[in-house]
Amino acid sequence: MKLPIIAYGDPVLRKKATAIEPAEYPHIQALVDDMFETMYAARGVGLAAPQIGISMRLFVIDATPFDDEEPELKEFKKAFINAQILDETGEEWAFNEGCLSIPDIREDVYRKPTIRISYYDEQWHHHEQTFKGMAARIIQHEYDHIEGKLFTDKLSPLRKRLIEKKLTDISRGIVDVDYKMKFPAQKKGR
Repeated sequence: MKLPIIAYGDPVLRKKATAIEPAEYPHIQALVDDMFETMYAARGVGLAAPQIGISMRLFVIDATPFDDEEPELKEFKKAFINAQILDETGEEWAFNEGCLSIPDIREDVYRKPTIRISYYDEQWHHHEQTFKGMAARIIQHEYDHIEGKLFTDKLSPLRKRLIEKKLTDISRGIVDVDYKMKFPAQKKGR
């Protein structure tokens, strides 16, 4: 099921998400499937639970669109539950990032190229893995969401001021998107 994506300005995007237990979510696979379907419909490569209005430590990624540059990303599709980044290493590199909750804004964001992360998959199997390159970047972006952070937080004060009106417009629903969204500043009944 395609779910609406929560737009910039909604408090759920700023809340640190809570860890979940298997007993609380016996049907986690259905939610993961819905998140992938929602992400694909919006042409994204990652989606975190807060972006669909659920403050839990869950995100999904599919990095296969980048397999031209990084062949190891072919069929790189994963769900991350209760993720904790244990280490980030290397010299930061810039990449022009966007976000499904912040449509029509893309900015260069600096991130470290290698991460080590602990997480559970949707079958509740524990993993501790190291990821590099684009996979690490996508994971870091989605991980920020479960920490209540957005890629715009990593911008300089000047860049933030330059996009402030666009961000306000997004929260009001003044943006052209071809996927379903919920806008925090829109009046009810419209």
